[in-house]
Amino acid sequence: MLPAPLLGKSLEELTDWIQAQGQPSYRGKQLYQWIYQQGARSLQDITVFSKAWRQTVAHIDLGRSTLHHRVVASDGTVKYLLKLADGQIIETVGIPSAKRLTVCVSSQVGCPMACDFCATGKGGFMRNLVTHEIVDQVLTVQEDFGQRVSHIVFMGMGEPLLNAANTVAAIRCLNRDVGIGQRAMTLSTVGVPGRIRALAAEQLQVTLAVSLHASNQAQRLQLIPSAGAYPLEVLLDECREYVQLTGRRVTFEYILLAGLNDQPANAAELAQHLRGFQSHVNLIPYNPIDEADYQRPSEASIRNFVAELEKRRVAVTVRYSRGLEENAACGQLRASKR
Repeated sequence: MLPAPLLGKSLEELTDWIQAQGQPSYRGKQLYQWIYQQGARSLQDITVFSKAWRQTVAHIDLGRSTLHHRVVASDGTVKYLLKLADGQIIETVGIPSAKRLTVCVSSQVGCPMACDFCATGKGGFMRNLVTHEIVDQVLTVQEDFGQRVSHIVFMGMGEPLLNAANTVAAIRCLNRDVGIGQRAMTLSTVGVPGRIRALAAEQLQVTLAVSLHASNQAQRLQLIPSAGAYPLEVLLDECREYVQLTGRRVTFEYILLAGLNDQPANAAELAQHLRGFQSHVNLIPYNPIDEADYQRPSEASIRNFVAELEKRRVAVTVRYSRGLEENAACGQLRASKR
């Protein structure tokens, strides 16, 4: 059995490893810098080490993926298909803007939540990603753009809280070793019973984004099969507990589907649920996929929904997804070359 990849390990862990290979401790810092700052993809790349020693550790994997496919949208968004060591393919998206570079990372190969409007859920579930496979996505985008990543959103393939251990470890590594502030990270979840409470215990500084997508339990069950085991009121109670335990507000994500959940009555119902809540609502106009017949709402419907929320003093933002025409937008990730 091959040793675990080195990507994802801390400076202390890498120093321990390098000493176990018979090298002096200062080599640990060199290894650390080459992995996290200089983008080494194998130990053969690290030229400060002797060629003879590099040959003795040639079997040690750093944990980098290989680029399977890359496509650039007209707005500058880049979609990457990355091939993992076992041949599985995941999607990662780089989203540039004037002042930031955001990476949308995946936490699983596929997704078991099977949300009816999401391409990833239609494709089934293969496995969880391990820590280095999550961290690698950020390094890949950073290297390709030639600039530092400033923000990370865990909104790619998968449900992060069904892979909580690796997701939390990746957040800590990206913060500690890659140098990205936790407050510049957002973790998005559709909700898994007990996992939001457990996340609060980690005392991270990330933004928690909870995908509601409906203003009542019956509607949510239609869109999100797992909602049957996690009623809306129970989910909201756990979110309130999260706010109390962390002192951080919760963002609620709500995909607007024409004629289904985009009516003023839905907005009023949603506002009632969020009364007294330290929260913010992100409205996301639906991004079409081939596997579902939902429609994107009109601009008038979006404006009316926003007006109803604002009238009820709910903080709200409309978030238009980037990379739409290259299937790199929210809900469109399916690990395909389309």
